[in-house]
Formats: sequence, structure tokens, C-alpha cells
Amino acid sequence: MGVDVSQIGLGLLLSTAIGGLAYWRQSLTMGGWAGAILTGTATMGFGGWAWGLALIAFFVSSSALSHYKERIKEQRAAEKFAKGGRRDLAQALANGGIGALLALLYALLGGPPVLLALFLGVMATVTADTWATELGVLSPHRPRLITTGKPVDPGTSGGISLLGTTASALGGLLIGLVMFLSFGIGQTLAAQPVMWQWWILPAAVLGGLGGSLADSLMGATVQAIYRYPNGKETEKTVGKDGTPNTFVRGWRWMTNDMVNLISSLVGGLIAMLVFLLLG
Repeated sequence: MGVDVSQIGLGLLLSTAIGGLAYWRQSLTMGGWAGAILTGTATMGFGGWAWGLALIAFFVSSSALSHYKERIKEQRAAEKFAKGGRRDLAQALANGGIGALLALLYALLGGPPVLLALFLGVMATVTADTWATELGVLSPHRPRLITTGKPVDPGTSGGISLLGTTASALGGLLIGLVMFLSFGIGQTLAAQPVMWQWWILPAAVLGGLGGSLADSLMGATVQAIYRYPNGKETEKTVGKDGTPNTFVRGWRWMTNDMVNLISSLVGGLIAMLVFLLLG
């Protein structure tokens, strides 16, 4: 496919503008803005419109949901999560870095469709997982640990609920619809015969849902979990006052960002398998 310099420039402009708006809305830290520029420029610049729009769909929807009923989520589960609502550089790279790398490889290797499928699953997973987290914590019913079915507090790593799982599937579907329609509309505008790639929709839903559940499974088993002095568990290594929390279980290096990265690869592989079966 080669590299289109003008497309890279457009990616830079769009990612800078959208990231700046998110920073102003307090959805990103300054580092998160920088991460959005890096991943956005590479994804749209090397992958093209469909890839860039998928990233934008993830970013805009996730930022909007992070502010939805924010006070209730703060009361229910803020102490559980490793980081607050504002995404930092590490989060931006964990969520978008793999996709940006795949876009670069896609351009350099001539656009192999298997990389498109892998990207689709990665973006579907990070979107599905974010939707599950942001909406699942609002469930009227207590989540259950994915490994044992035991009821746990909202926000507990590895906890799943019907609302969260449904939100996960819908998040994956959003990415699938964006890419599915982008390719079709792009072919129409270019006066080319429209070849609808129907495999994209099941690949996005299954990839996103599977990757999100893998995230929950790792959260219940190997993710690093700590305990506050009051006995409550958390992903945070230190409390608000700077007091170190006690390490409880998991692997110390398996942070939330690392879990997100690995689970996105799982979702990508699932989407790639769907492509190989249906594409």
C-alpha cells in the first residue's frame, strides 16, 4: 500500500484536535494527550480512514462513558481502580499502541487482510472492555467473580455482570459497524464496486467479547491486587495519602495496563480466527 504523507498529516491534525478537546474535558492527562497524538497519527496515517475512525469511535465513546453518572461510579468503585477517569500516557499506549503498530505493519507489508482482522479485534476489545467497566459498575446487581461465581463488590477485578457483558458485546459491535460501513462508503465514494465484508461484524463482536472476558479472567487470577489498611482490595499500589498498600495476590508486574494490552491481543487473535473461517 505504501505510505501516504498527506494522510499522516491529516492523522496528526485530527488526533491533536480530538486529544486536545479530551484534555480540555479532563478525559486525558497531558501525557494521555501525547499518547493520543502518537497512536492516532500512526493509526490513521498508515491504516487509513477506516482504521482511524475505529480509533476515534473507541476514544470518543469511552471518554463520554467515563463522564456518564460519574458521581455514582466514584462512590461505588473509585477506590478499586488503579487510575482515575483521566487516561494517562501508559493507558493511551496500552489501548492504542498495538493498533498503531499494526497500522504501520499494514502499510509496510502491502495491506494483508489478516492484519486488518487483528486490528479489528484489538480495537473491539479495548472498546468492549472500557464499556463493560464504565457501565457494568452501574449494574443494580452485584457482579460475580468470573472464576467462582462468588458475588463481589462493584469494580472488583475479575467481576462480571449481565449489564457489563452486554455493554462489552455492544462496544465490540460499534467498532465492527464503524469499520464495516467505512469500507463500504469508501468504495462508493471512489466509484468502486461495493464489496461488503460481512465477516467484520461477527469478528468484532466475538473478538471484543472474548478479549474482554480474558481481561476479567486475568483480573481474577494473575493481576496484581493490593489491600488498603482497612482491608479493602484495590489495584492501587498506594493510597491517596501516599501510604503503600499491601500486596495480596497475582503477579506484581501484571498491572492493569498490562492486562489491557494482553487481553487486546487475545481479542485480536479471536477476530483473526473468525476472518480465516469466514473471510
